[in-house]
Amino acid sequence: MVQRLDRLKETPSQTAGPYVHIGCTPNFAGITGVFPRDLGSVMVNDRTRGKRITVRGAVIDGTGTPLKDAMVEIWQADCDGLYPSVNEFRGRADPEFAGWGRSPGDMETGEYCFRTVKPGRVPFFDGRLMAPHITFWIVARGINLGLHTRMYFPDEAAANGDDPILARIEHKVRIATLIAAREGEGQYRFDIHLQGENETIFFDI
Repeated sequence: MVQRLDRLKETPSQTAGPYVHIGCTPNFAGITGVFPRDLGSVMVNDRTRGKRITVRGAVIDGTGTPLKDAMVEIWQADCDGLYPSVNEFRGRADPEFAGWGRSPGDMETGEYCFRTVKPGRVPFFDGRLMAPHITFWIVARGINLGLHTRMYFPDEAAANGDDPILARIEHKVRIATLIAAREGEGQYRFDIHLQGENETIFFDI
């Protein structure tokens, strides 16, 4: 049967391969002159509203070893719970906030790092408010489909208890895999476990 040409099909997926950093973070890989800085490496500036935070962590395999070639991207709302958008919220979200970031893992430790702002509560489709959270996307060699997960904040217990997404998780003991650890004022750690006893919850989206 001939495929109709009036709609777009999803392109085939494939593993990120060993060259993901060359294509996505060339400056990090030692290839200069492509971009002044790697896309997604800076999310805030001096005019960005909101409380500055730093989020660090590593992508950890089933043996407990940090991956040294993973790449992590995040999406999040601004401090008022608004995303940069082309819809009716455009112009209301903070124009000085990127809302998206990309970080390669350190080649020695595997640690990623984002300097951003703490997000506000985002409206759910039924009018409820989601707890402040950051969406993560992870790729690395051997991961055929990018993995999606979320990071919630340990100092938002009441909001987390009301969050409509967390409420849908059947095994409540696993919710802890989505909660970051606070390491100091404005400092959070979120390790992403691919397998094992502490395997992070991943979302099928």
